[in-house]
Formats: sequence, C-alpha cells, structure tokens
Amino acid sequence: MATRNAPGIAEAIRAESLKITRRAMLSRAVSVIRNRTLIVNLPGSRKAVEECLNVIMSELRHGLGILLGRDGDCGRH
Repeated sequence: MATRNAPGIAEAIRAESLKITRRAMLSRAVSVIRNRTLIVNLPGSRKAVEECLNVIMSELRHGLGILLGRDGDCGRH
C-alpha cells in the first residue's frame, strides 16, 4: 500500500505517548506515504488521538509542503 515509510512520525508519537502511558510501547502505529498522500495511523480512543495529533501538528504543514512539492527541504539552501 505504501510507496515509502515515514517512520519519524510514528516514532515521535510513540516517544511522547510513553510519557503518558507505558502501554504506548505496544502501539502498532505506522506512518507511510502513498504517492502524494501521508497516512498516519492513530489510536482508537478520542483522548489518545488528540494527544498524538498534538505531537505532530506543528510539523505537518512543512512535511506536507515538501511532499506536495510546495516547500523545499529545509536542509538544502
């Protein structure tokens, strides 16, 4: 299904979630890219979804901009 993995997103979510609950280590969360679409697997509870989105929202705009070709890679100037 995925054309490539985006492991940093799931890693960041898991790392922050571990600060809330040790059960976060049991998460099967993954984040992948399929063509020009980012797919982020989120947990089932409303509370956990909100916590996870709080971890990634600030960086998503830039990441999606790169994915869609609107932004350049910040490491290349």
